[in-house]
Amino acid sequence: MLHRTIHLFRKELRLHDNPVLLAALQSSEALYPVYILDRAFLTSSMHIGALRWHFLLQSLEDLHKNLCQLGSCLLVIQGEYETVLRDHIQKWSITQVTLDAEMEPFYKEMEANIQCLGAELGFEVLSLGSHSLYDTQRILDINGGSPPLTYKRFLHILSLLGDPEVPVRNLTAEDFQKEGLSSCLPGLEKKLRVKDVLCLALHEERRCSAPDPDLAECYRVPLPVDLKISPENLSPWRGGETEGLQRLEQHLTDQGWVASFTKPRTIPNSLLPSTTGLSPYFSMGCLSVRTFFYRLSNIYAQAKHHSLPPVSLQGQLLWREFFYTVASATPNFTQMAGNPICLQICWYKDAERLHKWKMAQTGFPWIDAIMTQLRQEGWIHHLARHAVACFLTRGDLWISWEEGMKVFEELLLDADYSINAGNWMWLSASAFFHQYTRIFCPVRFGKRTDPQGNYIRKYLPILKNFPSKYIYEPWTASEEEQKQAGCIIGRDYPFPMVNHKEASDHNLQLMRQVREEQHRTAQLTRDDADDPMEIKVKRDHTEENISKGKVARTTE
Repeated sequence: MLHRTIHLFRKELRLHDNPVLLAALQSSEALYPVYILDRAFLTSSMHIGALRWHFLLQSLEDLHKNLCQLGSCLLVIQGEYETVLRDHIQKWSITQVTLDAEMEPFYKEMEANIQCLGAELGFEVLSLGSHSLYDTQRILDINGGSPPLTYKRFLHILSLLGDPEVPVRNLTAEDFQKEGLSSCLPGLEKKLRVKDVLCLALHEERRCSAPDPDLAECYRVPLPVDLKISPENLSPWRGGETEGLQRLEQHLTDQGWVASFTKPRTIPNSLLPSTTGLSPYFSMGCLSVRTFFYRLSNIYAQAKHHSLPPVSLQGQLLWREFFYTVASATPNFTQMAGNPICLQICWYKDAERLHKWKMAQTGFPWIDAIMTQLRQEGWIHHLARHAVACFLTRGDLWISWEEGMKVFEELLLDADYSINAGNWMWLSASAFFHQYTRIFCPVRFGKRTDPQGNYIRKYLPILKNFPSKYIYEPWTASEEEQKQAGCIIGRDYPFPMVNHKEASDHNLQLMRQVREEQHRTAQLTRDDADDPMEIKVKRDHTEENISKGKVARTTE
């Protein structure tokens, strides 16, 4: 039987390295590419804010354009998942639904519901994963059924697995016009059942029809105004596979930069991203991590010397994979309560202080500039993320990492269930990171890499006229100097909301006590290489250690 298929795009918003879409085309006589825009799901489960809405809609528009170039189109149907599927399964006589397999609990629940719906209505369901380098279940199986909780253990498991699967080939117009088993990437047929493979062989020259062009107009990609989203969008990141691939090619052109890239040497307050800036495209599935991994492998193979994990570009992809794996098998991964690997800490509940941090009103220009860039552009450098996360949690305000995670979830273009929660646990020293005596100074760290304060002048123009010696601490300028700068501290820009030294000293004692009382939990995510004398590390060396990269990693 040749299927009439709805292919559901969820996070894999691309045509390159999309194995389940390729499999759908191989097994179907008619294919309907569909994105169900379930606003309630996107706001309640994924908590996306305005900038992410813009990025998503741009990505959908780009996907539609690319499908049109191949003779098909994208149908964006608004509504609740089950209702939309029930209506269109019957309307289009659908016998198969294909979708990308994901590991987040809400996506797993959605897939389970679709499986139940298939059993009820009589259609088959096929899901394949390509959002991560590896099948996380294979990693869990090799590790005895539980996730490896340290990066060192994780790399050992990967050494047993070998390299990730290679990307499947790119789709072409021929895929939407005729299908044949011979055009499958070797190995793809192993993912299908035997009867499907035989069916493909018997129908090698058949045609796979596209949706009626009238449907594309009926189910067009909505504009922000259609969804009552602010049309203003200051982010330099434009969504879509086309933009993501262009950015990828631009970075890979400089093979020397790729080979020598080390994450700790990048600059957190450079006016242009000093990292790849590809993370939003990986998060939304506009770019394939497997494609990036193997393009990097080709460059490394030609280089005499190249950087290695954890600081290399491939190392950043493996950090992403590490958090995906741990999150996939850890209950309540995105919260403290009921999370078996997370320290249980009595954080302060202070809505006013949380609001000041979120709205860039802490009185520390380095912190406020970072939060301003986040709100305006939806992206900040990984060390900038570290600085504001440390300030909110163990460094200065002692407010729960869950609150910070929710803000990042709303504002970051590359917000990701696994990586976002994993890094917030890390940066708050609730799990994974154990050198908790290393605390970012909200004044000295930014000054070290940008002594003139150009980053602050860009994102906090109210302070742009302060001399460089005051730009990080404008409250230390005299009243006359503040008047000359056109900014009176306490009126035009707030005084610091805390005394950093007093707050951080106090919080350090609280954290030391927590870790002594919950030693067993703390040890769960402690790498064998961690320094057992960590609590004796002198805080005088904080910025030096941080600048050398002895901090958490992200894939931004």
